[in-house]
Amino acid sequence: MPILTFVIAMVVFVFGLWLFGLAFTVTAWQGAIFFAGILAVSAAIAIPVRALRN
Repeated sequence: MPILTFVIAMVVFVFGLWLFGLAFTVTAWQGAIFFAGILAVSAAIAIPVRALRN
């Protein structure tokens, strides 16, 4: 189960980084996309912390 947690967290983390880059290339909704990237990276950090706490 820890490997699955790692894979999911890594996918969410990379998706968040992709959103950061996307925010600078689009012409509208830059702030919302960048904020979504912040939320995705935060979730990627929270997933393993929550899973390993038990």
